Amino acid sequence: MNPSEPSQIQSPVLLIGAGGMLGRAWRGLLSRSRVAYDAPPVADFDLKRPATLAPASSGPWRTVINCAAWTDVDGAESREGEARALNADGVGALAQACRRSGATLVHYSTDYVFDGSAREPIPVDAPRRPLGAYGRTKASGEEAIESSGCRGVIVRTSWLYAPWGKNFVLTMRGLLRTRPLVRVVNDQRGRPTSAEHLALASAALLAQEAEGLWHLTDGGECSWFEFAREIAALTPGACPLEPCTTREFPRPAPRPGYSVLDISDAERLLGPMPHWTDNLAGVIAQLPDPAPASR
Repeated sequence: MNPSEPSQIQSPVLLIGAGGMLGRAWRGLLSRSRVAYDAPPVADFDLKRPATLAPASSGPWRTVINCAAWTDVDGAESREGEARALNADGVGALAQACRRSGATLVHYSTDYVFDGSAREPIPVDAPRRPLGAYGRTKASGEEAIESSGCRGVIVRTSWLYAPWGKNFVLTMRGLLRTRPLVRVVNDQRGRPTSAEHLALASAALLAQEAEGLWHLTDGGECSWFEFAREIAALTPGACPLEPCTTREFPRPAPRPGYSVLDISDAERLLGPMPHWTDNLAGVIAQLPDPAPASR
């Protein structure tokens, strides 16, 4: 990928959810590029409280980047109303505010809007068929933006990770150094995505004045077990790994068996996406040296 300079983003920028995994990546990118932005705390700008969104209707921001979301997939099964308030209702209110102000809205969605029945990379125009509550709320958020009339970019992504926050890479690194054996499902396939790469690729889309639905991930695909195996190869003192099936590792929320997003549209515009193994190595290189393994 040959990204455009993030400084080409229309500014000032309003960054919502700046404390999360992706928000932190965006914050670093905007700061390094010296793009003017505001990153209000949740108390001042809360998607669950529409009254706090009023400044987005008349504020100075030309680009609004929404990284806030309910991401507890299993928790959404028993708290769908709360998840919907953030992922759908709040997103709809934000889209309406952007329509009134004329700002461009950048919003992030997920592979969970699909049911996992595909057998080849899923195109952006595939029908939404979420399996669980989390996917339903994210699909509703997409639809709210589409019906709002705002100028928007909806970016679907998958399997997000970073050198910070709570994610599969950091969790697996800890388990691999403290457990005698780690079992990982091998019958779910997708595309890992570095949060730093996602922010950079999103900025490139904005520089190209893209609109509508896009899929952005790292290049390549794998199963969770294959992902874990690569993490283990980059983790000194890692314990053995063993593949298992989804049925052997039950969770409250259903997971799509195949959620490889088709990123060909983005690659035609921006060039090939870096392979997930390369991005993973770059992320792990940023981590401090691990403590000695303890089992």
